[in-house]
Amino acid sequence: MKKIEAIIKPFKLEDVKNALVEMGIEGMTVSEVKGYGRQQGHSELYRGAEYAIEFIPKVKIEIVVSNEAFANKAIDAIKTAAHTGKIGDGKIFVSDIESTLRIRTNEKDNDAL
Repeated sequence: MKKIEAIIKPFKLEDVKNALVEMGIEGMTVSEVKGYGRQQGHSELYRGAEYAIEFIPKVKIEIVVSNEAFANKAIDAIKTAAHTGKIGDGKIFVSDIESTLRIRTNEKDNDAL
């Protein structure tokens, strides 16, 4: 099993969700997060004063899939749907999951997905 975490621009969430649903991904966790990468934040003007915005609002999506082949398809779907070509498009992280348990039914591993 693989866990895929993607940090993307908030306005791309709906596109990414739709791409994953078309693939058959039935569940995901979405969190509003803040951070910065190479862009190191930006400045905004408010009532004539300039303010440094160090942490940029982002969205974090987390999904778990049953195998590496399915993970590669999900990664491609996220990469395509989240791409704008501009700085701050985000990152995708992939890690191994040792075990999964569905609390309600006590199903384990792939059955729990």
